[in-house]
Amino acid sequence: MGVYISIRGWLECDGTQLAAVEGIISSHADGHYSHGWSTPRQQVNWTHYVFYGADIRTSALSWFMDQLREIARIPPSDDDGDLVRGMFLASHEIDGATEWQVRDGRVLVLPGEVRHRYLDA
Repeated sequence: MGVYISIRGWLECDGTQLAAVEGIISSHADGHYSHGWSTPRQQVNWTHYVFYGADIRTSALSWFMDQLREIARIPPSDDDGDLVRGMFLASHEIDGATEWQVRDGRVLVLPGEVRHRYLDA
């Protein structure tokens, strides 16, 4: 059967960074869990969003985190210096929830907040 982790969250970036994010996602495509990635049907205003939502086996967690770390390292595309940023909530069947913050060029893994426990059900 296996142990699962529910991952849901988003990334924020600009148009140039979006192309790099999509390239990283494509390079890690596995034909199964990679289908959890999505983008809006139509771009609205200036911030581009990329979403992920799926229940994956814990054995695939390194596959996901490798992508997330690679995406976090995408350089700024203009003089503003904005990096890709985002937040994911991960609910592990056994270990509970953690929060993954994509910021400052890396992925920070923090304990899940009590206020998000209702999503672990």
